[in-house]
Amino acid sequence: MAATRADALFILGDLFEAWVGDDATGEPGFEAQCAEILRATAQRLPVFFVAGNRDFLVGEGLARQTGLVLLGDPTVFTFGETRWLLSHGDALCIADTEYIAFRAQVRAAAWQREFLALPLEKRRAIARGMRTESEDRKRTDREYADVDMETALAWLREADAHTLVHGHTHLPADHALDADHRRIVLSDWDAQAAPPRLQALRIGIAGDARRIGLA
Repeated sequence: MAATRADALFILGDLFEAWVGDDATGEPGFEAQCAEILRATAQRLPVFFVAGNRDFLVGEGLARQTGLVLLGDPTVFTFGETRWLLSHGDALCIADTEYIAFRAQVRAAAWQREFLALPLEKRRAIARGMRTESEDRKRTDREYADVDMETALAWLREADAHTLVHGHTHLPADHALDADHRRIVLSDWDAQAAPPRLQALRIGIAGDARRIGLA
C-alpha cells in the first residue's frame, strides 16, 4: 500500500484473518497499526473495501477513521468502456449450505449488535476459536464448494458485465464461463506457498487485467 502507483485500490474482503469490531483500533496493537496504514494510503488514492467472510464486521467506524469507502457485494465497477463485477465470492458458493446458513446468521443486524456488545477480549477469544476450527477443518479430507457457475453467470448478466473478479476460494485462476463471460479469482496471499502467492490484479483502462507479483 505504501508503494502502489495505482489510481485506486479495491480490497475484496479478507484483508484481515478476523475483524471483531472497529473499536479494536482504539488501543495500541495490530488493528491500530493496520488502520494507520489504511489511513495513509487513503490520503493518496481512493481505497474501496468489500467485506469478506473473515472481516464482515468492518464498518462505518473504521471507514471514518481511515477514509475507506465501503462497497456492497457485488459492486459494478465501470472503468473506461468496461464494466467489471466485483465480489468477495463467498455468496456464490451456494453448494456449501452450512456456510451459507452461517453467513446469513452473522450478517444479520441483530446478531452483529449482540456480538459487538460483548467485551473486546471476549470477541477476540471467540474469533480465535472460530479460526482454530477453520484450520482444523482444512486438515481433513473435506472438499470445499467452489463458485456456482450458473449463479455467477446470472450475476454478470444482471449487472451487464462480462468479467467477475472475486477472491474467497483460495483457487487463483482465470475461468471462461461461456463465450462472453469470465471470472478472475484473486490470489489468496499465502506467503507460505512455494512460490508465495502474493499478487495484486491490475485493471487497465483498455479493459485488460494483469496479475502483479508482489513477493
